[in-house]
Amino acid sequence: MSGPLTGVKVVEFAGIGPGPFACMMLADMGAEVIRVDRAMNVGKEGSVDPKYNNLLRGRKNIAIDLKNPAGVELALQLCEKADILIEGFRPGVMERLGLGPDVVFARNKKIVFGRMTGWGQDGPIAHTAGHDINYISLSGALHSIGPIDGPPVPPLNLVGDFGGGALYMVVGALAAYIEAQKSGQGQVVDTSMVEGSASLMSSMYGVFAAGLWDDRRGYNRLDGGAHYYGPYECKDGKYVSIGSIEPQFYALLLEKTGLKGKDIPDQLDRSSWPINRDTLTEVFLTKTRAEWTELMEDSDICFGQVLSMGEAMEHPHNVARGTFIEVDGIKQPGPAPKFQRTPSKVPMGVAYAGEHSKDGLTDWGYSAAEVAKLEADGAIKQR
Repeated sequence: MSGPLTGVKVVEFAGIGPGPFACMMLADMGAEVIRVDRAMNVGKEGSVDPKYNNLLRGRKNIAIDLKNPAGVELALQLCEKADILIEGFRPGVMERLGLGPDVVFARNKKIVFGRMTGWGQDGPIAHTAGHDINYISLSGALHSIGPIDGPPVPPLNLVGDFGGGALYMVVGALAAYIEAQKSGQGQVVDTSMVEGSASLMSSMYGVFAAGLWDDRRGYNRLDGGAHYYGPYECKDGKYVSIGSIEPQFYALLLEKTGLKGKDIPDQLDRSSWPINRDTLTEVFLTKTRAEWTELMEDSDICFGQVLSMGEAMEHPHNVARGTFIEVDGIKQPGPAPKFQRTPSKVPMGVAYAGEHSKDGLTDWGYSAAEVAKLEADGAIKQR
């Protein structure tokens, strides 16, 4: 094992999206994560092989029948041995399974009980279904992203699931874990994707409160309104991005585009942003992306090529930094961030449901006889 979380033990109750991503990060950083899958999922991989689900890398998978009392008891025993629990069910599901916080804390008072939901554990719509797009709708994030003359644009599921959900779960769980080492008491970490995505918008809400943010999308500096911050199409149909906010960077942009000394409106004159955008649009169409890259990439313009996923994996900077790695033949983003003394690494690839029902339990201190009895009782299922 490697990474700063080596020695930390995590029980993950299988879910989708932000929960697995949070547990992937914990595993990448060295935590020993065991994923508790449903016994009914063993051998039911679906149309896409699970090996391509990068979010499931780095931990063993055991399949437990949580409708079987022996299975519930096994899950509680695992929680006794763990430092952190992560679950992503709707509010009340863990309680109905007999695995709610009160029951778990009675078995392990120091455990951190991480709960991942879209709406939070309570509130008027806490029990309703939803997805990333719904959660970021409620936080004000979705409204703020998109063109000035069109509908909001879903930013993949980066803002709700992964940014506002998984990352806040990781931060919250680790903060609670540190506190538990001092107090001897665990606690529930209620992670809501609405609240996480709203938190990600803190800067914008501050500017809005100051009266400096237009509540219409496409009218502000960072939402596509400013001509000096956004993507531009090139002669070959590919795109580059410009983020020349500071005056010295903007001056360099004008120099490299041949606009220096030309009669163009002031950078900060908002009424002239559309005019300046049209000017830059025409200029960028005169060269290919490769030509603009040659001219701008090694400068302080704040320039970037807009790369496809396939291109991103091969960019020299990403190659030099090891941004992407290969695990079991699957190329994917590597662990982040990087640690100088205790580097993260991916201990293993993706496991199938129930693949480690036996040896995963052995790793956590169960004898061969105990594992055999659990299998005979139907508490676990081995793939």
